[in-house]
Amino acid sequence: MTEIKFEIGSVPDTAQIIEVYNGSGINRPTADFNRIEKMYSNSNLVVSAWKGDELVGIARSLTDFCYACYLSDLAVKREYQKEGIGKRLIELTQQEIGEETALILLSAPAAMGYYPKVGFDKVENGFIIRRTK
Repeated sequence: MTEIKFEIGSVPDTAQIIEVYNGSGINRPTADFNRIEKMYSNSNLVVSAWKGDELVGIARSLTDFCYACYLSDLAVKREYQKEGIGKRLIELTQQEIGEETALILLSAPAAMGYYPKVGFDKVENGFIIRRTK
């Protein structure tokens, strides 16, 4: 793995987050700076990956730290993918939430094959009301 450092609990600059999203292939409303900023100000667990001063990956979650954690975003810039950074972001998220807490996520169709490789089980008992905007 490239010399990558991980941080837990600090929120990177919104412009850097947008750069990671745009460089990763994840579909997020990156043209709406305020919405991205609000997404992070209302999240309570952020784990980031850094190569020097460059943000190269991020995991954003909402959790109660005792029962359930929703991993809302996992993004790694394309040039750093397949180096174990996403897996490490997930591991650090799990470490923070503890063994009593279930880690839950919704996957983009293109990433459906990735999550079983890093320890997730596919579930069939979920429902969603999709956003309209």
